[in-house]
Amino acid sequence: MQNSIGPDPRSAEAQRAPAGWRWAPAWVLAFVALWPAPGYAEGILVLGALAAIVKLLLARFRGGAQLLSAPAWALTSVLFFAYWLPQAVSAIDAVDPARAFREAAVDLRYLPFLWLVAAAVADDRGRRVTFTGLAVIVLVWTFDALMQAVTGTSPLFFGIDSVKRMISGHGMCSDEAVLAVDRLSGILGPCNLKFGPMLASMSPFALYYAARRFGAMGWFVAAFLIGAVVLLAGARAAWVVYGFVLLWSGWRVLGWKRLMAVFAAGAISLAVLGVFVPQVGERIERTMQLVSTKESDVDTALSGRTRIWSAAVCMYRTHWVNGVGARGFRQAFPACDPAAGKLAAWGEGPALHAHQIVLEVASETGTFGLVLWLSGLALGWRAWRFASPESREHARPAMLALAATLFPFNTHLAFYSTFWGGLALMLAALYAGSLLGRDTDAQEPHA
Repeated sequence: MQNSIGPDPRSAEAQRAPAGWRWAPAWVLAFVALWPAPGYAEGILVLGALAAIVKLLLARFRGGAQLLSAPAWALTSVLFFAYWLPQAVSAIDAVDPARAFREAAVDLRYLPFLWLVAAAVADDRGRRVTFTGLAVIVLVWTFDALMQAVTGTSPLFFGIDSVKRMISGHGMCSDEAVLAVDRLSGILGPCNLKFGPMLASMSPFALYYAARRFGAMGWFVAAFLIGAVVLLAGARAAWVVYGFVLLWSGWRVLGWKRLMAVFAAGAISLAVLGVFVPQVGERIERTMQLVSTKESDVDTALSGRTRIWSAAVCMYRTHWVNGVGARGFRQAFPACDPAAGKLAAWGEGPALHAHQIVLEVASETGTFGLVLWLSGLALGWRAWRFASPESREHARPAMLALAATLFPFNTHLAFYSTFWGGLALMLAALYAGSLLGRDTDAQEPHA
């Protein structure tokens, strides 16, 4: 807010981050860029968390408004505790209490790191550097995966794998994993087939950057290239996420009529790929079994997930207060398996997680977890509802990425796993920091 004489000097001061925190965007980008090497990404996360704590302690937690606005501090912390508290409470009587308490204790490292992430996008410079950097990373991953589609090898993963062989004498993946892969694995490699969901969740940063820099044509080209990779990556959950992203971002850029034409072209492309790419055709054929009246066909279409979901409902029914414990699904599965003794669609062994966010939260953290997750979502939506139009525009890429990742009418990776949980929490911090950053203090509230 400006006074009658000129800009409020307190507002201008609040918008300037201390020099020691201007490295925050680079830290966030390094964390994301190193996802293909989980150990190094984890190291960046831990070092970032420690650096944030040390900086705050040295400053005796003074000057917090120079990092984040008070609402941003609050929202970032609330979103973290909506994720972490259910995990901690579920450990009390978990099926594996020792592991559950250990995981809950270790995950506390996320809180200071999320403060750092939110601070990285709390002003115009930080948002520009961070969001542009994320867009570039996504586009580099996309072109690398397209090279894999043409040549059969991801150049980036080949480089990472070669370095790993030089250092340790063995590669990132076993020979069995390389031979078994039936989809684009991109930079993550054939032993970590999360590339499709990861790219779909991060795609809003590239699409918004392309639209802002090159207009509607830039958005269309980026959407086509990323969409081709998401389809060839083979994960149908990623197809749903990417469709959600296109629908939300495309209508603002193209309008409804041209967006419908894009979706029609996408449907034609999917049909063509289904004919010429066996793996895509197999997934389309399997998906079509959803309209069958036979329960076995529906279960096949969902890759055995109806069996997993039945077990998740059983776990919630028998542990309705605080669940079986975060990451305790595999231990609790045999007791709730509705088809015990029969070979599962995924092969030998128990299911590792619920494959659906609502059922994961319900089964592993119970009603307590559901209430806290819903409270976090409600507070996140309330912040959006009362933010100014300018603040919403600042946060739109992060908001869309987070909403698409949490979209409940889909299947999901495990949100209490290190990789996917870290991705979701990072998106939550990017959302809070960009929506309620330091420079929002000078804006009029919007009701």
